[in-house]
Amino acid sequence: MLEELRISSLGVIDSSTLELGPGLTVITGETGAGKTMVVTALGLLLGGRADSGAVRSGAKQARVEGVVSTGSLHDFRHAVEESGGEVEDGQVVLARNVAAQGRSRAWVGGASVPVTTLAEIAEPLVAVHGQSDQHRLLRPGAQRASLDRFAGAGLAEAAEAYAGLWAELAATERTLAEVVGSARERAREADQLRFGLGEVEAVDPRPGEDAELAAEETRLGFADTLRTAAEEAREALSSDEGATDALATTSAARRALEGVREHDATAGELADRIAELGHLLVDVAGDVASYAASLETDPARLAAVSERRAALTALTRKYGETIDEVLAWAEDGAKRLLDLEDTGGRITELETRRDRIRAELGVLAATLSSRRAEAAARLGAAVSDELTALAMPHATVTVTVTQNPAPTPDTPAGPVIEVDGRWLRAGSHGVDDVELLLAANTGAEARPLHKGASGGELSRVMLALEVSLAETGSVPTFVFDEVDAGVGGKAAIEVGRRLAALARTSQVLVVTHLPQVAAYADRHVVVHKSSDGSVTTSGLVSLDEVSRERELSRMLAGVEDSESARAHARELLEAAAPERACLPEGQGRG
Repeated sequence: MLEELRISSLGVIDSSTLELGPGLTVITGETGAGKTMVVTALGLLLGGRADSGAVRSGAKQARVEGVVSTGSLHDFRHAVEESGGEVEDGQVVLARNVAAQGRSRAWVGGASVPVTTLAEIAEPLVAVHGQSDQHRLLRPGAQRASLDRFAGAGLAEAAEAYAGLWAELAATERTLAEVVGSARERAREADQLRFGLGEVEAVDPRPGEDAELAAEETRLGFADTLRTAAEEAREALSSDEGATDALATTSAARRALEGVREHDATAGELADRIAELGHLLVDVAGDVASYAASLETDPARLAAVSERRAALTALTRKYGETIDEVLAWAEDGAKRLLDLEDTGGRITELETRRDRIRAELGVLAATLSSRRAEAAARLGAAVSDELTALAMPHATVTVTVTQNPAPTPDTPAGPVIEVDGRWLRAGSHGVDDVELLLAANTGAEARPLHKGASGGELSRVMLALEVSLAETGSVPTFVFDEVDAGVGGKAAIEVGRRLAALARTSQVLVVTHLPQVAAYADRHVVVHKSSDGSVTTSGLVSLDEVSRERELSRMLAGVEDSESARAHARELLEAAAPERACLPEGQGRG
């Protein structure tokens, strides 16, 4: 619920704060005083389009803030926290700045967010109805949405399941078209893979073989050099020519220390270590001799290794940096080739899936149509009853649910599905077209709203529809911007009464020029215009009972001090008092 609305530098409003509460709040004032700016401000808080022309002349920017009491709005709290905002003491501040240069910024719970995020978070809080919104009600999509809201959770679940399947069908048919349309490209890709896999299979490389052969080729190419080095090393370790070598030198060192072992234990320990070193030198000398003997010049093997390396290099130029990468490519390519060669199987699989989804959609579409038809009868009766209370006793609203037949397709595709043996045009919402028809008088032909309803009648149909939908709990706050235009007399009183009835379950804010409507308010706010034509910082003023009487008399007679008008105003307030008293205790009139 909105608890407070702060407006600065917006249109003719310099700076004002509007305190709100539960029940029905009306805003009145002279023409041009800025009543509609309140609705404009709410539109900005809901993420509506920012118009730099709405910034007050001379101001750098306009700013709107709204304090929202989260209460039981758990989804709203979660959305605020997900956006990075904070909920403090059960309240969230929404804010929007519009610069005179046209730039716009938004905040949710103190966190700066894109305007689209503000719209997603705030839009479910408030339903705004104005003269322009009557055109929205004329659209079939809006009428279907209203019927679905009225039908309740059962239809909502079926509609969600249907929408999910519809999206799956679209994705499946898109993939099927791609597979069928790309058959030639898939065949070309398969041929290229077969050639590449054939090359790899012909060479039949082993993992790591390229590195092994590179090392062997280097060893074979430098066999003479390696053998010479090995023989020199062996001679240095253990000489065949009687020259001083490492073994002889080590033996001499050991003997020198052995001779003094008895004089110092440390010398004995060093002699033992040198003895171990001598054993190691004997082993190393033997290994070096074996290594030297193994090194033979083998031109035939060198040629074979070089040829094998050339074959492996031809593969790594095409299919990977190393043989291991080539083998990985071959494994993936084999899998891809299986998929490409199974194009026919893939098409069959997709067609089977498509047909299954279409069959399931047909069943769900039939369920949606049945539930909509049942709800349509109830909604039509409920709106008709409300119109009776709105001084249209002979008016009848009929909600029709129809389908649009489609020719039987050779191959099911596109926005058509079969429902109970009939091919019907379909969309993400189902196969139903929903339309509200109005017969304004007994015996009159029921006609679509855009053909059969005047402005005043359309205003009352909208109000009747919202009152009928109120129990669905769709939004916590309703805003009506002069939707009572074209209404007067007894009908105006009934509009006020029905707004008061709607305010028993929701917060309702109404901008009105009708005293009959204003009399039913639980709180009355007037927009005062200063002498120079602008609105002062105290432009929005909440009225007490005495001030309300004076304002109603102005609305009735155009003057505040007419005794007859004030008597009529008192009469209106007294007549509306029982309706206003329906608020729970603690929700006073303000």
